[in-house]
Amino acid sequence: MQLPNISITQLRLRMVVPFLALAGVLVFGQSLAASDATDTKDAVAESRAELLPGDVPALFVDLLTGESTDVDSEVGRLSQSWHPGMLPMVIESIRFSRNPELTSALFDLIEDKTGAGHGRDLNAWYIWLWAQEENRHPHYASFKSELYQYLDPLFAEYFDDARETTVRLDEIRWGGVAQDGIPPLRSPLMIPASEATYLDDDNVVFGVQINGDARAYPKRILAWHEMFVDNIGGVDFAGVYCTLCGALILYETDHQGVKHEVGTSGFLYRSNKVMYDKATQSLWNTTWGRPIVGPLVGKGIELKRSFVVTTTWGEWRRRHPQTTALSLSTGHNRDYDEGVAYRDYFATDELMFAVPSTDDRLKNKDEILALQFPEITDQRLAISADFLADNPVFHHELDGQQLVVLTDGSGANRVYDPGNVQFVSFDGDSSVIDDQDRLWQLSESGLSHEQLPPLPRLPAHRAFWFGWVAVWNDTELVK
Repeated sequence: MQLPNISITQLRLRMVVPFLALAGVLVFGQSLAASDATDTKDAVAESRAELLPGDVPALFVDLLTGESTDVDSEVGRLSQSWHPGMLPMVIESIRFSRNPELTSALFDLIEDKTGAGHGRDLNAWYIWLWAQEENRHPHYASFKSELYQYLDPLFAEYFDDARETTVRLDEIRWGGVAQDGIPPLRSPLMIPASEATYLDDDNVVFGVQINGDARAYPKRILAWHEMFVDNIGGVDFAGVYCTLCGALILYETDHQGVKHEVGTSGFLYRSNKVMYDKATQSLWNTTWGRPIVGPLVGKGIELKRSFVVTTTWGEWRRRHPQTTALSLSTGHNRDYDEGVAYRDYFATDELMFAVPSTDDRLKNKDEILALQFPEITDQRLAISADFLADNPVFHHELDGQQLVVLTDGSGANRVYDPGNVQFVSFDGDSSVIDDQDRLWQLSESGLSHEQLPPLPRLPAHRAFWFGWVAVWNDTELVK
């Protein structure tokens, strides 16, 4: 996938105004025009022996940056010293090559070494690679460090040969932006509902209420920022929105007394946003809520999920008249009109970034309600949003965990732990009737009855089917 040919990636790049000052760094094989980029390049060259002790990874970077200009000779050297673990390096190099001669030579090299006939289709090569057992080159991580620091010097800290990993390193792909290049909203300005006149009733919002503090985070704003970090009801949260996979997950950022300050890494794993934490520069899988590369791997860290509802502004404001909403005064100059960001991407079922496999039980971007309860079970569940719209009261069991999903007229889904209670009807507003003809009241935190113990809310979020099944390919599906 050649970067300039992907309009959505270009959109992601336009989100990164400060990063584009390093435009010369983005085009390998050409001179690094910006003085800052030149300084960075010189510094990298001086430290190459330390960063890349292997000659082969260094040679790749030399070819891409123009340090080596004899393509035939250098690619010949690669061929003579071929190691299967070099394949990801070749594929990543092809993605950034702007030298047609080099691109062609590298494609010929991997066709010759693998016998796979995928021609010049880079996506097909990625998918073929991921179908093979990982055979990691001992200096592959250092290769990624040297390569990607030409895009952002901070990327150098993510990858190191000695860093622990829990996923295939070749599946961690650059998403087209610098670290925090899609800028998170940290402690953003919230305004009363009466002042949020920019929002129409049918605008999509992510609604959160914690300890009585109700807030609405409009999708039209988060599509440009992909993360908010906020204190809601006295609790510190990060709302992580993976636009590509259609999922906003709300995480408590404190774990066993340690507050993790997370941001946007600039990388993806199976088309899912990858976070980083500022203290250790570890990379985190967004769907799992835990570190996958770096010093925090293996420390037993998994952020706690909280509940969030995808609904409309009109419905959320009706339920919560005292809610606040994100202000348009974010400190950034963006077109926050409804549906502007990623319009082309949302309009088709095509993916921007390849994943190892898809699952045709649903279309790629069909919406599902995603459920996982890691403190209870290793099993996962996806429920079609269309199915839930037709079944406003839906009971299910996931490895012993009972759950009931209530879907209102706006299509918003809320999940509760019903215990031994069987619900039979929901008025689409706040009244739920059980099979004993008892009336329960729905709230964001749980279901309540004046004479019975309350039933708690369970975490869940909406997502595109492909994004969920890409990281949980063993998920149960209800459709």
